[in-house]
Amino acid sequence: MHVHLHPHFLTVPLAHRTFHDLDQGRPENSIEGAKAAIAAGYGMEIDVQLSKDGCAIVFHDDDLDRLTAKRGPIRDRTSAELAGILLKGGDTAPPTLPVFLELVDGQVPLLIEIKDQDGAMGPDVGPLEQAVCAALRGYGGPVALMSFNPHSVLKCAELAPEIPRGLVTEKFTALEWRNVPSGRRAELAVIPDYDHAGACFISHSIRDLASPHVQKVREKGGKILCWTVRSPVQEKKARKLADNITFEGYHALKTGS
Repeated sequence: MHVHLHPHFLTVPLAHRTFHDLDQGRPENSIEGAKAAIAAGYGMEIDVQLSKDGCAIVFHDDDLDRLTAKRGPIRDRTSAELAGILLKGGDTAPPTLPVFLELVDGQVPLLIEIKDQDGAMGPDVGPLEQAVCAALRGYGGPVALMSFNPHSVLKCAELAPEIPRGLVTEKFTALEWRNVPSGRRAELAVIPDYDHAGACFISHSIRDLASPHVQKVREKGGKILCWTVRSPVQEKKARKLADNITFEGYHALKTGS
């Protein structure tokens, strides 16, 4: 089944990890950040990780340390335990994906990044993808799935072929991807899995938007999203090369539909 992004993904700017602002009591990937995005008319990009009991949790990092007062891997905590851990700077805990979906309720486009669970962009995936696709059954709003790990995207194609899917892409440098073998990094950098995964878009690093590999995806009819735009100046440059932006730290331009 070949699917396409909902048109709103090309016209409504996507707030990176929700419309977060710690000074305003809105942590990243939080209920507060989601409410602010909806109120401002922005779409959202969020991340999901797996809890110990197999729930999809809206949370970016592998570990709790940066974003909460607790420490250790998020996958070592049950969803009930996580419900009792507040995000730093806010009044809520990391939400489960079903709770988050109930809040958004199709009001704005939602781009869900499935974080790599293999650890080295390999094939040891499945439980998180199953949890995400199960949560999305019956969800009626504009939604799309993506991951840096092509194996994750392929699993989503198997579990929920009707949901648009894409690859998160960049240069894959040794500095930022030290756990991924050099051969695998070199392979991922040329975006070889776009067709195989049945992707209809990529979300590419703003630092590398002029890449010939991005251009090849565009020539195939793929849509180009990008991350992470942090100023109006960056936005202006990004919009020359990308169909839409993921942004944070300011109010992005709304282009309308």
